[in-house]
Amino acid sequence: MTDLDVSDLFSLSGQVALVTGASSGLGRRFARVLHAAGATVVVAARRADRLDELAAELGDRVVVVPADMADDDSVRALATAAAGVVGHVDVLVNNAGVGGTSPAEDDTMQRWRSTMAVNLDGLFLLTQQVGIGMLERGHGSVVNIASIFGLVASSPIKQAAYCAAKGAVVNLTRQLGAEWARKGVRVNAIAPGWFMSEMTENEMFGDDSSMQYIRRNAPMARPGDEHELDGALLFLASGASTYVTGQTIAVDGGWTSR
Repeated sequence: MTDLDVSDLFSLSGQVALVTGASSGLGRRFARVLHAAGATVVVAARRADRLDELAAELGDRVVVVPADMADDDSVRALATAAAGVVGHVDVLVNNAGVGGTSPAEDDTMQRWRSTMAVNLDGLFLLTQQVGIGMLERGHGSVVNIASIFGLVASSPIKQAAYCAAKGAVVNLTRQLGAEWARKGVRVNAIAPGWFMSEMTENEMFGDDSSMQYIRRNAPMARPGDEHELDGALLFLASGASTYVTGQTIAVDGGWTSR
């Protein structure tokens, strides 16, 4: 048996990764992780000033492209700009998302549609536009950031629109993973549990009763630390997962195992 060399298993050296929602929270972390693995990172979000701060922090191999995932023209322009500046995209991380809570019976169609526009419609359109280039080259990895609430209900938290969108992302991941498998493009998803983000910082992490709820119901009795998504991201983005597609990995401290 020959010696195994796994030193480059998770390397993204020479590759290009596009991360949406990179101006804060998990998206900012994902950009840092992919950059540290050697990738040139295209960072996208609405807040250009925050993207510029991230680019200044990371130094070289960073391209800033402001974009609004709720606007079709902006999404298409993002895909075009990324291809124009860096030539192609090897890894797409669809992280941009919006939350919000409301009883289903009180929800408005305006809020429902705005949630779907970012969490599902923009995600699909960007995946389609970037995916065309991946399919032409016969290579690429798409990592969708879903949620545990795409796998189970969020009740007693009331967020039907968010759950519906993330559930759709999970099944879209299955479909595209199967549809593009023979063309060299892998599509997978991560379903994070409770992690600190811009969406959860005040509503959950800033509230004692909410934190008690997480500790009481999570089998590991705690929320996740941001670094605990790094491994799943690098696994799905890199050559470590070349025989994995259409899958959703829950990184949730056991929440969905209950």
